Amino acid sequence: MMDFSTFRAPILLWQQMAHMAFEAQMVIALRTAGLMGVLDQDVAEPQRMVMEKADAATEALHAALRAAGRGERADRVMAAALRPYRRRTRANMRRLSRKT
Repeated sequence: MMDFSTFRAPILLWQQMAHMAFEAQMVIALRTAGLMGVLDQDVAEPQRMVMEKADAATEALHAALRAAGRGERADRVMAAALRPYRRRTRANMRRLSRKT
């Protein structure tokens, strides 16, 4: 018998990556507009932008190692690594696009 979840998993992972890529581009555009003075932006935003990269990378590495240590499939390890980045891009997009 065929397990159809193995066919569905890469598509769901691609979908999550596509969402994150869109949100990341929006965050880049909003931060660029803030740095240019077009949008109001917190003065600590440039520092936050740099610091969150290291935090997300560390969290993603730990999540991937935990998933791999549990013997998860490769797509689940990748999804675990993607989750911290996705959470941050979604939160940044919402925060930066709020009307002040």
